[in-house]
Amino acid sequence: MIGDAPQHTGLADSEAPAPRILLRGVSKTFGNQNNGGGTLALANVDLTVRDGAFVSLLGPSGCGKTTILRMVNGLIAPDAGTITVSGQAPRPGPDMGFVFQSFRLIPWSSVRGNVEFALVETIPGKAERRARADRYIELVGLSRFADAYPSELSGGMKQRVALARALASEPAILLLDEPFASIDAQTRELMQIELMRLWTLRKSVALFVTHSVDEAILLSDQIVLMGPRPGRVLEVIDVGLNRPRWTYDVRAEPRFIELRSYLWDRIRTLVLTDPQSDFYGRDLSANI
Repeated sequence: MIGDAPQHTGLADSEAPAPRILLRGVSKTFGNQNNGGGTLALANVDLTVRDGAFVSLLGPSGCGKTTILRMVNGLIAPDAGTITVSGQAPRPGPDMGFVFQSFRLIPWSSVRGNVEFALVETIPGKAERRARADRYIELVGLSRFADAYPSELSGGMKQRVALARALASEPAILLLDEPFASIDAQTRELMQIELMRLWTLRKSVALFVTHSVDEAILLSDQIVLMGPRPGRVLEVIDVGLNRPRWTYDVRAEPRFIELRSYLWDRIRTLVLTDPQSDFYGRDLSANI
């Protein structure tokens, strides 16, 4: 039964692997903080991500999910608390791949050129770079379009290029900020399967931001449920569905149905009771 208390793996501390990503007491405020100003985005966030885990951050808009990704990547620093990645202070580099909601492809460069661009610092040899890029282009099913330019690709194909570019450096950590939010529903489902297959090949850490309950359950080992701004971790839930999940109808599983109902009820309650929400105080059960 799913309860309000955080869910755990059941491993004793001595048996559990060392965390790859660790946040303790992290807070972040944006804007002018003089005289109590600014917007408190995150408040006292604790988060542990184990090696080889796929973890999704799920919660209402504005709860700081993307801010956490940016701090883990070292793009911004917390105002309070500590963050360690592989035991060190976070900083951008080839050990971390970042997939954005927008594709962020270089428009004047081919598919191959976009993927090779991520390898310039780590693979000096041109032939080796091309071989690595071609391998990941093939893995995302775009070999026939290696010489095509972004303007010639559909939205789903552009996102596959972005995924190949992030994976090509073979990072230990993959950060994904709503990567499928801007593509159509059918392509989104195919891309979810593509991501699961590619992640299974390397089992790098994946920290995934989404607003979709179904997507979080489908992809994740754990789901971190966050509350409205200022964002905080309310609960960590173990998904507990067998992998690989593209080999059976995971959405028909009782566990999937249970989690979906529970998470949707919790998020709906969070949104309807949040004074900052546009839906604050609405009775969604009332007749129109």
